[in-house]
Amino acid sequence: MMQRMEPALLRELAEMLRAGGIEDAELEAKWICEDMPDAEAARETARRRAKHEPLQYLLGAWEFYGLRIEVGQGVLIPRADTETLVEAALDRLKQTASPRIMDLCTGSGCIALALKSQMPDADVTGIEKSAEAMKFAEKNRSALGLDITLVPGDVLQAETAAAFTGLDCIVSNPPYLTADDMAHLQQEVTYEPASALDGGADGLHFYREITRLWRDALKPGGLLAFEIGCTQGADAAEILRQNDFEQIAVLRDLNGNERVVLGIHR
Repeated sequence: MMQRMEPALLRELAEMLRAGGIEDAELEAKWICEDMPDAEAARETARRRAKHEPLQYLLGAWEFYGLRIEVGQGVLIPRADTETLVEAALDRLKQTASPRIMDLCTGSGCIALALKSQMPDADVTGIEKSAEAMKFAEKNRSALGLDITLVPGDVLQAETAAAFTGLDCIVSNPPYLTADDMAHLQQEVTYEPASALDGGADGLHFYREITRLWRDALKPGGLLAFEIGCTQGADAAEILRQNDFEQIAVLRDLNGNERVVLGIHR
């Protein structure tokens, strides 16, 4: 990090970013200056950002639920909207002693780590198929000193789900973009792994399969909570209903968009 941010350098970086079409040019210039060791490193980062490389990848980390989460190519970038899922799980587990929690498609580990940071007595496990993403989850676990279990595995395989029983809670931010969404991605999002984004033709494939395969891993009264796209609330709630979940609810994020669907296992 630079000892002192020169106003002239900040203006120079902001102009580079504006020329590339970056909306929050001044703010991003400040973040780059705060994070880079010297002016030339800051300029190189700004040049790459002006070509719409994700700022989070360029900085190498991003904040999620008050935690510094390391990220890079090969792992989904944590987003503030996902904190709605963390809040929902925390709220519904506050009366549960030492809950057993499973985070499916854990990616960087941000959800699992956020939950563990707020519930030290919880037994939290994250499952991830991608070896690249798992490297980041392991780095974050180590850097934050939070004792979560990380398991390589495919959450869409019946044998993966069958290995777990007696869970109090399953959370997941699965791939949920539709085929049309995937064909019209924002430029920055094209840098993120397609496997973490593509939810099949209608975006609902992971919701159907996870709900079907994992429902019996939950205790009676256990919580299943998903992050969803802003138009998927009714469809995702119906999937839970068809799988005999009750007390189904769709929650909105701070922007007023549908963001979480949850239900209780009978």
